[in-house]
Amino acid sequence: MPNLFSYGTLQKEQVQLETFGRILKGKKDFLSGYRIRMLEITDPEVLRKSGEKYHPMLEFSGNQEDEVEGVLLEVTEKEILQADAYEVDDYQRIEITFKSGNKGFIYVGK
Repeated sequence: MPNLFSYGTLQKEQVQLETFGRILKGKKDFLSGYRIRMLEITDPEVLRKSGEKYHPMLEFSGNQEDEVEGVLLEVTEKEILQADAYEVDDYQRIEITFKSGNKGFIYVGK
């Protein structure tokens, strides 16, 4: 099963229910070498689901002292595609290794 790192609105139960049709299981993990900046969301469907006008976006810093805390969610291949549809075009999905040594997908700014 793939892992998807959530550091923002995908941690919300309501967003998970509307995006995946279920509450996802996951565990806390950390991502080094990245920091968060905020992105203004204009997509009406994403705004409706999240209830938030600004969403966090990962940005590579290269500084290993920069660290982002989040949840490594267990998802299916189908759910990865559903997450892709939820995220706006300003994000791209990449695979990376986390502080725990686990691999998974993250959404970063383009």
